[in-house]
Amino acid sequence: MTDTLMAVPSGGVVLDADVVVPAQARGVVLFAHGSGSSRLSPRNRMVAERLNGVGLATVLTDLLTTDEERVDARTAELRFDVDLLAERLAGVIDWIAEQPALARLPLGLFGASTGGAAALLAAAARPRRVRAVVSRGGRPDLAGARIAEVVAPVMLLVGERDERVMELNQTAAVDLGGPWTLWVVPGASHLFAEPGTLEQVAGAAAQWFDRHLAGVDLTLDDY
Repeated sequence: MTDTLMAVPSGGVVLDADVVVPAQARGVVLFAHGSGSSRLSPRNRMVAERLNGVGLATVLTDLLTTDEERVDARTAELRFDVDLLAERLAGVIDWIAEQPALARLPLGLFGASTGGAAALLAAAARPRRVRAVVSRGGRPDLAGARIAEVVAPVMLLVGERDERVMELNQTAAVDLGGPWTLWVVPGASHLFAEPGTLEQVAGAAAQWFDRHLAGVDLTLDDY
């Protein structure tokens, strides 16, 4: 397994990305962080490690530059600019298509919070490249009307106690242009901080990506 910090050009800026490629990888998952998070998010890194363990490569990238993160920490204005985040994410998708170790692997997107909306918009912008999407505690409503252009299979993961976000997911899901499923994690709040809930997210995501990227259809107990 290789683990590399890389500089990724996207949308006129250069983004940092942690790229992990297991031996004989069967697919690659690009993470979209949101709501003031970054590629160092412990929750997303935990999910990424689970995906690596089942033979999926992962790309965890910052969608904002260091200077932009400083501005956003004060104003919170960029974390909700889903069009900007989606544009950057699409640029990373294009970069992945040029990397020898990743280019031939089927691609999925994992988005968290506002990154969920960015992932859906990027999937709409790159329909021939994106094969599956998982959204954790995401805001698909922020994708607007373009959510209908998402044809890749989508899993929406929402905490049982995150009632407002669950309502937003339920309302937006019916407008998706492809197959979707809403997975409610019992006892979980928005950040999935309760014991065992993030493990359920990781297992469900691994199952979804295995099915739609690698063509493997196992039960959740296998993860």
